[in-house]
Amino acid sequence: MTHTLVLYYLVFLLPTESCRTLYQATSKSKEKVHARLHGVCEGVCTDNSQCTQPCPPDTQGNMGFSCRKKTWHKLTDTCRTLNALNIFESYSTIANHILNSKSISNWTFIPDRNSSSVLLHSVNSFARRLCIDKHPVDISDAFIHTMGITISGDNTEKNFTFSMRVNDTSNEVTGRVLISRDELRKVTSPSQVISIAFPTIGAILEASLLENVTVNGLVLSVILPKELKRISLIFDKISKSEERRTQCVGWHSVESRWDQQACKMIQENSQQAVCKCRPSKLFTSFSILMSPHILESLILTYITYVGLGISICSLILCLSIEVLVWSQVTKTEITYLRHVCIVNIAATLLMADVWFIVASFLSGPVTHHKGCVAATFFVHFFYLSVFFWMLAKSLLILYGIMIVFHTLPKSVLVTSLFSLGYGCPLVIAGITVAATEPGKGYLRPEACWLNWDMTRALLAFVVPALAIVVVNLITVTLVIVKTQRAAIGNSMFQEVRAIVRISKNIAILTPLLGLTWGFGVATVISDRTLAFHIIFSLLNAFQGFFILVFGTILDPKIREALKGRVASAKWSSRISENVSSEFSCHPTKGPS
Repeated sequence: MTHTLVLYYLVFLLPTESCRTLYQATSKSKEKVHARLHGVCEGVCTDNSQCTQPCPPDTQGNMGFSCRKKTWHKLTDTCRTLNALNIFESYSTIANHILNSKSISNWTFIPDRNSSSVLLHSVNSFARRLCIDKHPVDISDAFIHTMGITISGDNTEKNFTFSMRVNDTSNEVTGRVLISRDELRKVTSPSQVISIAFPTIGAILEASLLENVTVNGLVLSVILPKELKRISLIFDKISKSEERRTQCVGWHSVESRWDQQACKMIQENSQQAVCKCRPSKLFTSFSILMSPHILESLILTYITYVGLGISICSLILCLSIEVLVWSQVTKTEITYLRHVCIVNIAATLLMADVWFIVASFLSGPVTHHKGCVAATFFVHFFYLSVFFWMLAKSLLILYGIMIVFHTLPKSVLVTSLFSLGYGCPLVIAGITVAATEPGKGYLRPEACWLNWDMTRALLAFVVPALAIVVVNLITVTLVIVKTQRAAIGNSMFQEVRAIVRISKNIAILTPLLGLTWGFGVATVISDRTLAFHIIFSLLNAFQGFFILVFGTILDPKIREALKGRVASAKWSSRISENVSSEFSCHPTKGPS
């Protein structure tokens, strides 16, 4: 049924000229058949004798004759002009018109988005059935070029080189298929290799997929004997930009998508890309993709991974310090709740960094869709939790200043903090994925992160985060004003110094977190500005370090507690040494 629909679509796309060309090709073939039906045997004709003659040139089959009354009479005729190669030539003519660059826009009107994949698969399947004899096959049209040769194990390196025009210009791009001598040695018997080049089918596949990628070279199909597992492909780049990421990919014929698993990049410069690919039943066609919006730079990669490593180590150190000094720094209710907030801020940021690394190692939503959904959900959830725990921390201090602090039990306050710190992010992240994922609008097409272009799902992170930044700054201002008045005229605020210390901590960390994600928004809106990407990568990667320094190390109470732990450890060590020396055994002199 699908193939029938595709046939109708192709007829819709097919210009009148292509139909005329097919009719002429078929008519000429029929004329050749009729012209060759009148052959006779060349031997001596005796009654009841028979002979078999091969068909005329350019045809396949045999003719059988019988002699009656000294005249050869034809009994059988299996001559056929339209062999597989002839039919493929006519088929290639039709495909050439369908793939004409002027017809590409028509593909957007086809309801079945899988039609372009079916066309590619049908051309490859047809070519697979060609039978190449002694002479190489070279069928060249403007928008499809087919080459075929025979190979054997004793051949040296074999290659196909295609040079075709793209984008209705005089510029030509080249694509090369190379089969190494080591691979050819695996061939046990003479076999055939067929390769097909398409300059426009990549754009048709893009129109069908509606993905944010661009095919940046020829699409090369390769049909090999089963013994050959690896080939090298060299693609000239259509767009010579050095700032855009290039990927070597294979077309997954079952799932109808580009897949990075089929190829890997060997070498790249501004002009060419060299790929090593693994042809199989699933992967026959290959090309290179260019992302039009992602700005890739080695400096960003180094900053991100080095910074995240420092951030994770800093957060682990922060949590370790909190464990060491917990009993010394949580003696009052307000300090206890404050350190609950610090521990959860460090823990959620640590988990966010870990999931950020997991997301970066996934190939992308096309290849690992479910994995990307899970990674994006947890990154979204834990980064939001960082902000909501910062909000909980500031609201806690505001509550302690504006209202009598001991009116609520500690258990109620702790429950409220956890509900705010984890409950609100969970609700926001859950609603976001539930609302956008059914329509495939949860993820960005090229990365495991919230979508911006299609559904604005990224706003589910940006809006709460920046709103919390504003609320925290207002809260800090109110707290500072209130504590200054209390410090001058009210002796009832016994913990005013602790509150001021916490407020200063919030006043430093909140703008840093807000500034980080402010630049994060800038990278989405102006994704070609390298400076924004570098600043965001630096701030995002070193958030854990900021938490360690401003949340723990610079806290005088924590430093005092650490000094006490160190002094206690030294004192214990000295006591142990003294005890051991007192009870050490000395030899005594026995009786003479």
